[in-house]
Amino acid sequence: MSVITKPTGASTVTAAKRGRRLGALSPPWLFAAPALLVYAAVVLYPSIAGVVYAFTDWSGIGGDMSFVGLSNFRAILDDEQALGSLGNTLLLTVAIVVVQNGVGLLLALGVNTKIRSRALLRVVFFSPVVVSPVMVAFLWKYIYNPDPGTGLNGLLGLRVDWLGDPSVALWSVAGMVVWQYAGYSMVIFLAGLEGVPKELHEAAMIDGAGTFQRFRYVTWPLLAPAVTINLMLSTIGGLKLFDQVFAATNGGPGYATETLSTVLYKQAFVYGKFGYSTAIALVLALFVAAVSFVQIYYLRSREVSQ
Repeated sequence: MSVITKPTGASTVTAAKRGRRLGALSPPWLFAAPALLVYAAVVLYPSIAGVVYAFTDWSGIGGDMSFVGLSNFRAILDDEQALGSLGNTLLLTVAIVVVQNGVGLLLALGVNTKIRSRALLRVVFFSPVVVSPVMVAFLWKYIYNPDPGTGLNGLLGLRVDWLGDPSVALWSVAGMVVWQYAGYSMVIFLAGLEGVPKELHEAAMIDGAGTFQRFRYVTWPLLAPAVTINLMLSTIGGLKLFDQVFAATNGGPGYATETLSTVLYKQAFVYGKFGYSTAIALVLALFVAAVSFVQIYYLRSREVSQ
């Protein structure tokens, strides 16, 4: 018969010390080390290398390159294509932010009612978000078919070259982006509307407030966090827009729909100017960061003041 003995005080202390040593050798962050290594290899290293390449004349092939200082950044100021793409990027961003959030808010208000089909409508309006941007671009290329009697021209009875007319192409691209992501803004606004207490609306109705007054003085102030999120996401998305432009127009006709993202892509993979393209990418990243910082500061202060 085996005898089970209780651990003595000395063995208990020894086990506790061993446990502390194992804990010291295995800190919590050690479990995140594999993910951190992958992040460093996929994100941090390419980002840092891109900053270095922005000051060189690297062609993207081989290791031959020389340090050129700020020459790439000075070249951006003399590049009409890059400056024109900056203007196009800003125009697209403003159009997308205003229209996408306006349509998203209207959709959210519409499907937040007690209509029977509200669940189905939410799915229908959100479904374009999950479609690949490239697929959306090809779909809208068919809708924007310039032939009369087909696509949007046939529906409206027009003869417009939506993607081939320089005066219309940029806004046509903005239209397809709004169509795809208005449902995303709708979902965020819906989350904000769900957080508005019904008691406030009932109290406002008792006081004689109409539908618009209830929205202006009750709903809109409480939607401030949702407005902040939507404006931030749509602004960043507009500034770095690439997929839809590249698939639908490739920056054309001419340079009418070129954005900073398409220009830096062409400079790198068409003209072999990787150093110059990374300089454009660095300028774009800093520009997005600056706009986002100013925007978040203003919108957060607006939330506090509501």
